[in-house]
Amino acid sequence: MKVKLKISFYLRANYFNRLGESPINIRVFLNGEKRYFGSTGFFVNRDMWDNNADRVIGRTPSARTINMALNEIELKIRDIVRSREGDSGFTVEKLYSLYAGKDKTITNFVDFFEDFIESVEQQIGHGKSAATAQKYKTTKKHFLSFLKSKHGWTSVSPFDVTPALISDFGIYLRTIGGMQENTATKTLKTLKTVTIQAQKVGFLDHDPFINLRFHLKPVDRGFLTEEEIEVLMSKQFDVKRLEHVRDIFVFSCFTGLAYIDVSNLTEENIVTLGGTDWIMTKRQKTSITENVPILDVAREIINKYHSSADRNGRLLPILSNQKMNAYLKEIADLCGIKKRLSYHMARHTYATLLLSKGVPMETVSKLLGHTNIKTTQIYARITNKKIEQDVMRVADQLNAFSNFGKV
Repeated sequence: MKVKLKISFYLRANYFNRLGESPINIRVFLNGEKRYFGSTGFFVNRDMWDNNADRVIGRTPSARTINMALNEIELKIRDIVRSREGDSGFTVEKLYSLYAGKDKTITNFVDFFEDFIESVEQQIGHGKSAATAQKYKTTKKHFLSFLKSKHGWTSVSPFDVTPALISDFGIYLRTIGGMQENTATKTLKTLKTVTIQAQKVGFLDHDPFINLRFHLKPVDRGFLTEEEIEVLMSKQFDVKRLEHVRDIFVFSCFTGLAYIDVSNLTEENIVTLGGTDWIMTKRQKTSITENVPILDVAREIINKYHSSADRNGRLLPILSNQKMNAYLKEIADLCGIKKRLSYHMARHTYATLLLSKGVPMETVSKLLGHTNIKTTQIYARITNKKIEQDVMRVADQLNAFSNFGKV
């Protein structure tokens, strides 16, 4: 069978170094299979890149050096493919291993897990996000801690990745690991994804998660009532830092943006369409587009900090998440709010406000950048709870009609 090979060099989207240059990455197609081979290590300005030729434009010394290096990379890949001609089991994954010098046989599951994470990192910006890669890294860290704590191991053979081991890992997460039920379940689901890939490539010949079903417990996601938002917004603080943190929190309440997404905002994220200002960005967690119209409250906060020297090129001056959360606890105490303020709560508050004002769930889902409307439906339950609280506040007045029909 004739080998079908295509090697493509391209510029990574939405990424620039300090000089405004983008990295040149490699993508390879082999017999219908696609694999991202990562960065070449070279950077170039986007206006100096020829998308048709997959090379740098011009004959400057820099352009010639980079293009020669790209030619050598392409030649290396083609030589590897030629050397394996006739090998019916030769896949694009094996090609990548040989190209990257990782063609040694993986014999334990921890090494397979590490190789899996590297593969995910290569796909960041192409269907995978940095948050996804971090999720796998965190799960691997917990799994290694479990192996060492329970068995004194630093690795585990594929034969020992059994349903019993997975069950013990789940118990470890909920006890020694100190995780809540849902967090432990999500960690196990992440590990299951790795084992599924291991089965697909033949590294595992069994399913260690067989007969294991996952159930996430419904979470009562906290939110602020309109009265609590009013108290928070009208509070006068003696300490400027508290006022600053309160303002950023309120900004999140009226945009629905997560902490990291607020932190990443620059003035370039503000776009005017049809006379309306929008924040247009991508959620770091999912890489899903999140377009939010700027309400008056959010606009006032942007204007307030427009001349701040602490912005460092960002739209708003942001402290670390840890410091923000510490100050939010103090702010809640000063405002008499008996709830744990967090940026998760601010995001939930935004969703609840919109739903309670009659905004359709599909619209709210879009505004929040949710990948699944089921996530948004959680907030509908919150809104029902709010309706119940509102009705109960006037229950005594309504109960005055209880004598209806009585003589």
